Amino acid sequence: MSKTTDVIKLLLAENSVEDAERLTSILRNAGIAVRATQARDADELEAQLQAQTPDLILAGSAVELGEVVAAANRGGKDIAVVAILENISGETVTEAFRGGVVAAAARDFGDLLVAVIQREFDNLHQRRSVRRLEASLAESERRCDSLLESARDPIAYVHEGAHVRANQAWLEAFGYANFEELQGASILDLIAPEATNDFKTLLKDLSRGEKPPANLPIKVRRADGGTFDTVMEFAPASVAGEPCQQIVLRQPQANPELARQIDTLRTKDLITDLYNRQHGLAELERMVAAAATGAPNQILLLLEADNFRAHLDEIGLGNTDLLLGDMANLLRRNLESVEHVAFRFGDQTFGVLSSALPIGAATELAQKLCSAFAEHDFDIGKQNVSLFVSISGVLIGEKNANVQAVLNQAGADLRELQQRGGNQVTIHDPGLRDAAMLAEAQQLRERVEQAVKHNRFSLYSQPIINLHGVEGEFYEILARLVDDKGEVMPSVFLPVAEDAGLMPTIDRIVIASAITTLAEREKAGRHTTFFVKLTAPSMADETLLPWIAQQLKNARVRGDALVFEVPESKVVTQLKAARTFVNGLSQLHCGFALEQFGAGVNSFQLLKHIDANYLKIDRSYMQDLPKDKEHQEFIRQFCHQAHQAGKIVIAEQVENAASMSILFTCGVNFVQGNYLNEPEKILSAA
Repeated sequence: MSKTTDVIKLLLAENSVEDAERLTSILRNAGIAVRATQARDADELEAQLQAQTPDLILAGSAVELGEVVAAANRGGKDIAVVAILENISGETVTEAFRGGVVAAAARDFGDLLVAVIQREFDNLHQRRSVRRLEASLAESERRCDSLLESARDPIAYVHEGAHVRANQAWLEAFGYANFEELQGASILDLIAPEATNDFKTLLKDLSRGEKPPANLPIKVRRADGGTFDTVMEFAPASVAGEPCQQIVLRQPQANPELARQIDTLRTKDLITDLYNRQHGLAELERMVAAAATGAPNQILLLLEADNFRAHLDEIGLGNTDLLLGDMANLLRRNLESVEHVAFRFGDQTFGVLSSALPIGAATELAQKLCSAFAEHDFDIGKQNVSLFVSISGVLIGEKNANVQAVLNQAGADLRELQQRGGNQVTIHDPGLRDAAMLAEAQQLRERVEQAVKHNRFSLYSQPIINLHGVEGEFYEILARLVDDKGEVMPSVFLPVAEDAGLMPTIDRIVIASAITTLAEREKAGRHTTFFVKLTAPSMADETLLPWIAQQLKNARVRGDALVFEVPESKVVTQLKAARTFVNGLSQLHCGFALEQFGAGVNSFQLLKHIDANYLKIDRSYMQDLPKDKEHQEFIRQFCHQAHQAGKIVIAEQVENAASMSILFTCGVNFVQGNYLNEPEKILSAA
């Protein structure tokens, strides 16, 4: 299941704050960003719906299900209602759906709740996207109507041989006062008698799906019986969702051969004599449309010179066009046996489109092209130039039938090949992506297991800057996996380590390395505090506190140099274990921080059970902070409430100077973010 990066606005119709917090924590622990509010009765439900429009309503025990659905539907808002049931059975689910909910989940089945919420939010996102597209389509159609009416060329749209639309220029060309005279009339009525039979044959061909001629010289007749010669251009189109033919009238060219040459020149790149980018993209759009209907074996190849710019100084800018022309000729020679469209996509990037190339044959062709360039020497002036190329291909199918998606995939793969040294080939098959991702996940798991076994982690630190002049240095400790295959960020390897049950071991590796570093800093006279992230399994491990105490004692490091931080949602779901752990930390004089704090239904109520020293504001409130007055007011109230409770406030992910100023005036104590300092490597634990 994919995890959304958007924040889901939840309204929980629940009597109990604890039940509401538990539901919220289940979602946040699954990686779903939520912002929750609670309604404990029907009046609060109405008040919350008046104040804001949530994405989803979780209908629990606070309000009758029918009342919740009715309230959600009032005003025409698109709000999905999910019933939270005490137990799942055919009877309870059926009753819930009869009440008007879109889905149902049980309190005690967290995975089911997560799946249902994710699905319904994805559905909501799709509905919103469709509405935006419909609005965009309506605006586009309005503009097209305007352009159509102002066009000088006569244009008509014909469905099954009958007029469904025509512009003013068409009416004037045939001598009609308004479109009502033509609506539904056969296009054959406008064809001169001597051309009628041939045009009937053309209409039959079009009805069978055959491709129309690009240009059709023909004699047509006006409403008054007069005739004139013209050239019809055909193109597929749609009106009100119905497929039809667009017909444009052009003046006959005095020299048809010259007209054909001009049309050809419009589609060609003058430097390489390949098709130009505009024509290539038009062909790609056609292939994508065909793929959406199930057409197989369509592929795009992007070819780019790896070391092109390195040769510019050798050959001079004046000879660049010669080199590009020679590259195009070599490409053309190696494509003679393939049905293709070759075009110049960018400065030194070429594209090849084929609508009849299986992926195996496409791979062979790409490797052949790669070898051809590697083995060829280009004679440019007095210079002999050797070029290597990288080639990325994308199989175009129903799963990725989108022009931008195809281009993005091909471009990303091309950059990756060049970063790996170039002179390589890759073909992306969307149908094999799931299997590839599974294999990649297995490889990553093996890397994580080996990293844990051989202690292959490096520690990075990011400064936590005090806004009010407190002495000492403060840093958050971040771990990265480092092995012979490169460096892996925490956001990538931590979920894998968690699924494999390896987090307690990794936590101890990080804590031990952090304590060792603290000891070195204390000897150097640097009074330092490290914030160390801790996972829920470690927090529940009864042997961890004695182990931390022994590590501090052996390294002769003071306990208050360490602050352990755990996300609020993890603490809520393991409250008893968290309370025991925090009480134990206080005996060691270590600090404790609640991370991602403030997104719960009533986060500050948690402080009655957990004596945290620091509160880290949930990162969602940092998004667009300078522009979002609601977020600014939340942080101001957050700081006031935290300071009254004797807590220190930290704001993460500070990304600009304007946010810094706002946070200072709101009363935030510490700030942290890449805008201030990027994480820096401090110690290798290997």
